[in-house]
Amino acid sequence: MDIHAFLVPPADTARRKGPHDRIVMSSRVRLARNVKDAAFPGWAKKPERVRILELIRPAVESLPEMKEAFSETMDSLSALDKQILVERHLISREHAAKSAGSGLVLNREETLCFMINEEDHLRMQALRPGLQLRQAWAAIDQADSALEKRLEYAFSPEMGYLTACPTNIGTGIRVSAMLHLPGLVLGEQINPIIQSVNKLGLAVRGLYGEGTEALGNVFQVSNQMTLGESETAIVERLEKVLAQIIEHEENARGSLLEKKPKMVFNHIGRAYGILANAHSISSKETMNLLSLMRLGIDVGVFPGVERSLVDELFILTQPAHLQKQHAEKLTAEERDLLRADMVRERLRPVSRPISKPPPPPGAGLDKQ
Repeated sequence: MDIHAFLVPPADTARRKGPHDRIVMSSRVRLARNVKDAAFPGWAKKPERVRILELIRPAVESLPEMKEAFSETMDSLSALDKQILVERHLISREHAAKSAGSGLVLNREETLCFMINEEDHLRMQALRPGLQLRQAWAAIDQADSALEKRLEYAFSPEMGYLTACPTNIGTGIRVSAMLHLPGLVLGEQINPIIQSVNKLGLAVRGLYGEGTEALGNVFQVSNQMTLGESETAIVERLEKVLAQIIEHEENARGSLLEKKPKMVFNHIGRAYGILANAHSISSKETMNLLSLMRLGIDVGVFPGVERSLVDELFILTQPAHLQKQHAEKLTAEERDLLRADMVRERLRPVSRPISKPPPPPGAGLDKQ
Protein backbone atom coordinates (compact mmCIF):
# COMPACT_ATOMS: atom_id res chain seq x y z
CA MET A 1 0.00 0.00 0.00
CA ASP A 2 1.29 3.47 -0.91
CA ILE A 3 1.60 5.59 2.24
CA HIS A 4 1.06 8.81 0.26
CA ALA A 5 -2.22 7.58 -1.20
CA PHE A 6 -3.28 6.57 2.31
CA LEU A 7 -2.41 9.73 4.26
CA VAL A 8 -5.03 12.42 4.78
CA PRO A 9 -4.29 15.39 2.46
CA PRO A 10 -2.55 18.27 4.32
CA ALA A 11 -5.45 20.62 3.48
CA ASP A 12 -7.89 18.29 5.26
CA THR A 13 -5.51 17.83 8.20
CA ALA A 14 -5.24 21.61 8.57
CA ARG A 15 -9.02 22.02 8.70
CA ARG A 16 -9.48 19.71 11.69
CA LYS A 17 -11.07 21.53 14.61
CA GLY A 18 -10.84 21.01 18.36
CA PRO A 19 -11.32 22.89 21.65
CA HIS A 20 -8.86 25.77 22.15
CA ASP A 21 -7.19 24.95 18.80
CA ARG A 22 -5.92 28.50 18.37
CA ILE A 23 -3.39 27.66 21.08
CA VAL A 24 -3.51 23.86 21.49
CA MET A 25 -2.74 22.47 18.05
CA SER A 26 -3.07 18.80 19.04
CA SER A 27 -3.33 16.37 21.96
CA ARG A 28 -1.61 12.99 22.19
CA VAL A 29 -1.64 10.09 24.64
CA ARG A 30 0.98 7.38 24.16
CA LEU A 31 1.39 4.05 25.95
CA ALA A 32 4.59 1.97 26.06
CA ARG A 33 4.18 -1.81 26.32
CA ASN A 34 6.49 -4.81 26.02
CA VAL A 35 5.98 -8.54 25.54
CA LYS A 36 6.76 -10.78 28.50
CA ASP A 37 10.08 -12.70 28.47
CA ALA A 38 11.42 -10.98 25.35
CA ALA A 39 14.45 -8.72 25.04
CA PHE A 40 13.77 -5.01 24.54
CA PRO A 41 14.22 -3.92 20.89
CA GLY A 42 17.53 -2.17 21.60
CA TRP A 43 19.00 -5.44 22.92
CA ALA A 44 17.23 -7.95 20.69
CA LYS A 45 18.87 -9.55 17.67
CA LYS A 46 17.11 -9.25 14.30
CA PRO A 47 15.37 -12.69 14.43
CA GLU A 48 13.90 -11.81 17.85
CA ARG A 49 12.69 -8.40 16.62
CA VAL A 50 11.09 -10.06 13.58
CA ARG A 51 9.39 -12.61 15.85
CA ILE A 52 7.95 -9.85 18.06
CA LEU A 53 6.80 -7.90 15.01
CA GLU A 54 5.03 -10.98 13.64
CA LEU A 55 3.38 -11.46 17.05
CA ILE A 56 2.21 -7.87 17.63
CA ARG A 57 1.32 -6.68 14.12
CA PRO A 58 -1.62 -9.09 13.49
CA ALA A 59 -2.97 -8.36 16.98
CA VAL A 60 -3.03 -4.62 16.23
CA GLU A 61 -4.50 -5.14 12.75
CA SER A 62 -7.34 -7.19 14.27
CA LEU A 63 -8.61 -4.28 16.39
CA PRO A 64 -12.03 -3.03 15.11
CA GLU A 65 -10.77 0.58 15.04
CA MET A 66 -7.86 -0.45 12.78
CA LYS A 67 -10.08 -1.69 9.94
CA GLU A 68 -8.58 -0.61 6.58
CA ALA A 69 -5.44 0.56 8.41
CA PHE A 70 -2.06 1.16 6.79
CA SER A 71 0.29 -1.60 7.97
CA GLU A 72 3.89 -1.94 6.86
CA THR A 73 7.37 -2.95 7.99
CA MET A 74 9.81 -0.06 8.39
CA ASP A 75 12.31 -1.58 5.96
CA SER A 76 9.61 -1.41 3.26
CA LEU A 77 9.28 2.36 3.63
CA SER A 78 11.69 4.74 1.94
CA ALA A 79 13.64 7.36 3.89
CA LEU A 80 11.32 9.99 2.36
CA ASP A 81 8.20 8.08 3.45
CA LYS A 82 9.51 7.90 7.01
CA GLN A 83 10.44 11.58 7.12
CA ILE A 84 6.97 12.56 5.92
CA LEU A 85 5.48 10.51 8.78
CA VAL A 86 7.80 12.33 11.22
CA GLU A 87 6.77 15.72 9.80
CA ARG A 88 3.13 14.71 10.31
CA HIS A 89 3.98 13.79 13.95
CA LEU A 90 2.72 10.24 13.33
CA ILE A 91 6.00 8.49 14.20
CA SER A 92 9.09 9.48 16.18
CA ARG A 93 12.44 10.35 14.65
CA GLU A 94 13.79 7.26 16.45
CA HIS A 95 11.26 5.01 14.74
CA ALA A 96 12.09 6.55 11.36
CA ALA A 97 15.65 5.27 11.85
CA LYS A 98 14.44 1.65 12.27
CA SER A 99 14.53 -0.98 9.52
CA ALA A 100 14.03 -4.77 9.57
CA GLY A 101 12.05 -6.08 12.52
CA SER A 102 10.12 -2.84 13.12
CA GLY A 103 6.70 -1.85 11.84
CA LEU A 104 3.89 0.68 11.73
CA VAL A 105 0.09 0.36 11.83
CA LEU A 106 -1.90 3.57 11.27
CA ASN A 107 -5.67 3.92 11.11
CA ARG A 108 -7.48 5.67 8.25
CA GLU A 109 -8.33 8.79 10.29
CA GLU A 110 -4.73 9.15 11.58
CA THR A 111 -6.09 9.19 15.13
CA LEU A 112 -4.46 5.91 16.20
CA CYS A 113 -0.88 4.92 15.42
CA PHE A 114 1.10 1.86 16.59
CA MET A 115 4.90 1.81 16.39
CA ILE A 116 6.25 -1.74 16.74
CA ASN A 117 9.82 -2.25 17.98
CA GLU A 118 10.72 1.39 18.47
CA GLU A 119 12.35 1.77 21.91
CA ASP A 120 9.71 -0.61 23.31
CA HIS A 121 8.01 -3.55 21.60
CA LEU A 122 4.84 -1.50 21.25
CA ARG A 123 4.24 2.23 21.42
CA MET A 124 0.63 3.09 20.71
CA GLN A 125 -0.68 6.61 20.49
CA ALA A 126 -4.00 8.39 20.08
CA LEU A 127 -4.05 11.85 18.51
CA ARG A 128 -6.76 14.50 18.53
CA PRO A 129 -6.96 18.13 17.30
CA GLY A 130 -7.12 20.84 19.95
CA LEU A 131 -7.31 20.13 23.68
CA GLN A 132 -8.77 16.62 23.85
CA LEU A 133 -6.56 14.71 26.27
CA ARG A 134 -9.43 12.80 27.87
CA GLN A 135 -10.80 11.71 24.51
CA ALA A 136 -7.31 10.60 23.39
CA TRP A 137 -6.84 8.69 26.66
CA ALA A 138 -10.21 6.94 26.32
CA ALA A 139 -9.35 5.84 22.76
CA ILE A 140 -5.91 4.46 23.56
CA ASP A 141 -7.11 2.84 26.82
CA GLN A 142 -9.74 0.93 24.86
CA ALA A 143 -7.17 -0.27 22.30
CA ASP A 144 -4.72 -1.23 25.05
CA SER A 145 -7.36 -3.25 26.94
CA ALA A 146 -8.23 -5.16 23.76
CA LEU A 147 -4.57 -5.89 22.99
CA GLU A 148 -3.89 -7.07 26.53
CA LYS A 149 -6.30 -9.94 25.86
CA ARG A 150 -4.20 -11.00 22.85
CA LEU A 151 -0.67 -10.24 24.08
CA GLU A 152 1.02 -11.09 27.38
CA TYR A 153 2.62 -7.84 28.53
CA ALA A 154 5.75 -7.58 30.68
CA PHE A 155 4.24 -6.50 34.01
CA SER A 156 5.40 -6.38 37.62
CA PRO A 157 2.88 -6.18 40.51
CA GLU A 158 5.30 -3.81 42.29
CA MET A 159 6.55 -1.70 39.37
CA GLY A 160 3.73 -1.85 36.84
CA TYR A 161 4.41 -2.15 33.09
CA LEU A 162 8.11 -2.77 32.37
CA THR A 163 9.73 -0.55 29.74
CA ALA A 164 13.10 -0.07 28.08
CA CYS A 165 13.52 3.39 29.64
CA PRO A 166 13.14 3.64 33.44
CA THR A 167 11.17 6.92 33.14
CA ASN A 168 8.34 5.02 31.42
CA ILE A 169 8.02 2.24 34.02
CA GLY A 170 4.67 2.08 35.79
CA THR A 171 1.75 3.18 33.66
CA GLY A 172 3.95 3.61 30.56
CA ILE A 173 1.87 6.67 29.67
CA ARG A 174 3.08 9.86 28.02
CA VAL A 175 0.45 12.57 27.80
CA SER A 176 1.33 15.60 25.68
CA ALA A 177 -0.05 18.62 23.88
CA MET A 178 1.43 20.74 21.10
CA LEU A 179 1.02 24.43 21.87
CA HIS A 180 1.38 27.56 19.72
CA LEU A 181 2.70 30.25 22.10
CA PRO A 182 3.77 33.36 20.12
CA GLY A 183 2.30 35.74 22.72
CA LEU A 184 4.49 34.38 25.49
CA VAL A 185 7.54 34.38 23.21
CA LEU A 186 7.02 37.96 21.97
CA GLY A 187 6.22 39.09 25.51
CA GLU A 188 9.45 37.44 26.73
CA GLN A 189 7.50 35.39 29.27
CA ILE A 190 8.16 31.95 27.83
CA ASN A 191 11.24 31.07 29.93
CA PRO A 192 9.54 31.66 33.32
CA ILE A 193 6.59 29.58 32.10
CA ILE A 194 8.88 26.73 31.04
CA GLN A 195 10.69 26.86 34.39
CA SER A 196 7.37 26.77 36.28
CA VAL A 197 6.16 23.82 34.21
CA ASN A 198 9.42 21.94 34.79
CA LYS A 199 9.06 22.43 38.56
CA LEU A 200 5.68 20.70 38.34
CA GLY A 201 7.40 17.59 36.97
CA LEU A 202 6.43 18.22 33.35
CA ALA A 203 8.69 18.46 30.31
CA VAL A 204 8.68 21.20 27.65
CA ARG A 205 10.18 20.20 24.30
CA GLY A 206 10.43 21.51 20.76
CA LEU A 207 8.38 20.83 17.64
CA TYR A 208 9.58 17.24 17.14
CA GLY A 209 9.99 16.26 20.77
CA GLU A 210 13.08 15.63 22.86
CA GLY A 211 16.22 17.43 21.75
CA THR A 212 14.50 19.63 19.15
CA GLU A 213 13.95 23.39 19.10
CA ALA A 214 10.62 25.19 19.29
CA LEU A 215 10.30 26.12 15.61
CA GLY A 216 7.33 28.35 14.84
CA ASN A 217 6.84 29.09 18.56
CA VAL A 218 5.45 25.53 18.90
CA PHE A 219 6.16 23.71 22.16
CA GLN A 220 5.29 20.21 23.39
CA VAL A 221 4.32 19.85 27.05
CA SER A 222 4.19 16.34 28.56
CA ASN A 223 4.46 14.40 31.82
CA GLN A 224 7.92 13.25 32.87
CA MET A 225 7.29 10.31 35.20
CA THR A 226 4.82 7.46 34.86
CA LEU A 227 5.34 5.62 38.16
CA GLY A 228 3.22 6.05 41.30
CA GLU A 229 0.36 7.95 39.67
CA SER A 230 -2.67 6.62 37.81
CA GLU A 231 -3.23 7.36 34.13
CA THR A 232 -6.35 9.39 34.89
CA ALA A 233 -4.50 11.46 37.49
CA ILE A 234 -1.69 12.20 35.00
CA VAL A 235 -4.20 13.26 32.33
CA GLU A 236 -6.06 15.50 34.77
CA ARG A 237 -2.86 17.07 36.10
CA LEU A 238 -1.64 17.91 32.62
CA GLU A 239 -5.08 19.29 31.73
CA LYS A 240 -4.90 21.72 34.67
CA VAL A 241 -1.42 22.90 33.71
CA LEU A 242 -2.46 23.34 30.06
CA ALA A 243 -5.47 25.41 31.15
CA GLN A 244 -3.05 27.74 32.97
CA ILE A 245 -0.69 27.97 29.98
CA ILE A 246 -3.65 28.75 27.69
CA GLU A 247 -4.70 31.54 30.06
CA HIS A 248 -1.15 32.92 30.18
CA GLU A 249 -0.96 32.90 26.38
CA GLU A 250 -4.35 34.61 26.09
CA ASN A 251 -3.29 37.25 28.59
CA ALA A 252 0.07 37.75 26.86
CA ARG A 253 -1.66 38.33 23.50
CA GLY A 254 -4.18 40.71 25.06
CA SER A 255 -1.47 42.64 26.91
CA LEU A 256 0.72 42.96 23.81
CA LEU A 257 -2.18 44.22 21.72
CA GLU A 258 -3.06 46.75 24.40
CA LYS A 259 0.40 47.98 25.36
CA LYS A 260 2.61 47.27 22.32
CA PRO A 261 0.30 47.02 19.29
CA LYS A 262 2.87 48.54 16.91
CA MET A 263 5.45 45.94 17.93
CA VAL A 264 2.97 43.10 17.32
CA PHE A 265 1.82 44.49 13.95
CA ASN A 266 5.44 45.12 12.95
CA HIS A 267 6.34 41.47 13.55
CA ILE A 268 3.24 40.27 11.70
CA GLY A 269 3.66 42.72 8.82
CA ARG A 270 7.32 41.84 8.33
CA ALA A 271 6.49 38.13 8.41
CA TYR A 272 3.83 38.59 5.73
CA GLY A 273 6.15 40.80 3.67
CA ILE A 274 8.95 38.24 3.61
CA LEU A 275 6.70 35.23 3.01
CA ALA A 276 4.74 36.97 0.23
CA ASN A 277 7.86 38.24 -1.56
CA ALA A 278 10.84 35.99 -0.78
CA HIS A 279 12.45 33.99 -3.61
CA SER A 280 14.49 31.75 -1.32
CA ILE A 281 13.59 30.76 2.22
CA SER A 282 14.65 28.02 4.62
CA SER A 283 12.31 25.66 6.42
CA LYS A 284 13.23 27.14 9.81
CA GLU A 285 12.59 30.75 8.75
CA THR A 286 9.33 29.75 7.08
CA MET A 287 8.04 28.08 10.25
CA ASN A 288 8.90 31.09 12.39
CA LEU A 289 7.27 33.55 9.99
CA LEU A 290 4.17 31.39 9.46
CA SER A 291 3.79 31.37 13.25
CA LEU A 292 3.52 35.17 13.22
CA MET A 293 1.01 35.03 10.36
CA ARG A 294 -1.03 32.52 12.37
CA LEU A 295 -1.01 34.99 15.26
CA GLY A 296 -2.08 37.73 12.83
CA ILE A 297 -5.06 35.64 11.70
CA ASP A 298 -6.01 34.99 15.33
CA VAL A 299 -5.96 38.70 16.25
CA GLY A 300 -7.89 39.78 13.16
CA VAL A 301 -5.35 41.59 10.97
CA PHE A 302 -6.01 39.24 8.03
CA PRO A 303 -9.82 39.52 7.66
CA GLY A 304 -11.39 36.56 5.88
CA VAL A 305 -8.24 34.42 5.95
CA GLU A 306 -8.66 30.98 7.53
CA ARG A 307 -6.08 29.66 9.99
CA SER A 308 -6.09 26.40 8.03
CA LEU A 309 -4.12 28.12 5.24
CA VAL A 310 -1.16 28.64 7.57
CA ASP A 311 -1.54 25.22 9.21
CA GLU A 312 -1.45 23.58 5.77
CA LEU A 313 1.70 25.52 4.86
CA PHE A 314 3.25 24.40 8.15
CA ILE A 315 3.05 20.87 6.71
CA LEU A 316 3.71 21.46 3.00
CA THR A 317 6.86 23.56 3.49
CA GLN A 318 8.65 20.86 5.52
CA PRO A 319 11.63 19.34 3.62
CA ALA A 320 10.19 15.85 2.98
CA HIS A 321 6.75 17.14 1.93
CA LEU A 322 8.44 19.58 -0.44
CA GLN A 323 10.66 16.82 -1.87
CA LYS A 324 7.63 14.57 -2.40
CA GLN A 325 6.22 17.02 -4.95
CA HIS A 326 9.30 16.66 -7.16
CA ALA A 327 10.60 13.50 -8.78
CA GLU A 328 14.28 14.47 -8.81
CA LYS A 329 16.34 14.72 -5.63
CA LEU A 330 16.48 18.32 -4.44
CA THR A 331 19.38 20.04 -2.72
CA ALA A 332 18.71 22.24 0.31
CA GLU A 333 19.18 25.31 -1.88
CA GLU A 334 16.69 24.02 -4.46
CA ARG A 335 14.18 23.31 -1.71
CA ASP A 336 14.56 26.87 -0.43
CA LEU A 337 13.76 28.24 -3.91
CA LEU A 338 10.75 25.97 -4.44
CA ARG A 339 9.47 26.61 -0.92
CA ALA A 340 9.52 30.37 -1.54
CA ASP A 341 7.72 29.91 -4.88
CA MET A 342 5.01 27.81 -3.23
CA VAL A 343 4.45 30.21 -0.34
CA ARG A 344 4.35 33.27 -2.62
CA GLU A 345 1.75 31.56 -4.80
CA ARG A 346 -0.41 30.46 -1.85
CA LEU A 347 -0.30 33.94 -0.30
CA ARG A 348 -1.11 35.74 -3.56
CA PRO A 349 -4.85 36.09 -2.67
CA VAL A 350 -4.03 37.26 0.88
CA SER A 351 -4.06 41.04 1.26
CA ARG A 352 -1.46 42.67 3.45
CA PRO A 353 -2.40 42.91 7.14
CA ILE A 354 -4.55 45.80 8.28
CA SER A 355 -2.91 47.98 10.93
CA LYS A 356 -6.01 48.45 13.07
CA PRO A 357 -8.00 45.22 13.44
CA PRO A 358 -11.56 45.46 14.71
CA PRO A 359 -11.53 45.02 18.51
CA PRO A 360 -13.86 42.06 19.19
CA PRO A 361 -14.93 41.44 22.81
CA GLY A 362 -11.92 40.05 24.67
CA ALA A 363 -9.60 40.62 21.69
CA GLY A 364 -6.70 38.17 21.66
CA LEU A 365 -8.49 35.78 24.00
CA ASP A 366 -9.38 32.19 23.18
CA LYS A 367 -13.12 31.88 23.86
CA GLN A 368 -13.47 28.21 23.04
